[in-house]
Amino acid sequence: MYELFFWKYIDEVYLNHQEVYEALIENQAVEGLEDLPVEVILNRIAKVFSQWERVDEFSFKNTNGAGAFHIITTPQSVQINCYGTKGGDMEKLCQIMEEYKCPLYDPQVPQRYDEMAE
Repeated sequence: MYELFFWKYIDEVYLNHQEVYEALIENQAVEGLEDLPVEVILNRIAKVFSQWERVDEFSFKNTNGAGAFHIITTPQSVQINCYGTKGGDMEKLCQIMEEYKCPLYDPQVPQRYDEMAE
């Protein structure tokens, strides 16, 4: 499994990314983050991945190739767990989240990919 994680800071707020990630994983609200339009984001992902089998409301499976992913949301975050998903498909997921000003936090590295990256 490869995990992709997304959230959006309130303007001019930058926190310790790892601490934000750990709080969000525990389903805790984090002061300094914006609430996300979760339903809109889920609908956008479903539209972009409409050729994939919709296993349930939060899970998609590529029936014409490799990969599957499962989405977990909180009001402030979107977590996408990828299973054998090709890099190009993960890049599409990241691009969708960029549309909502939510850069990727890659907990495997760990690194957040935004314009404020140090």
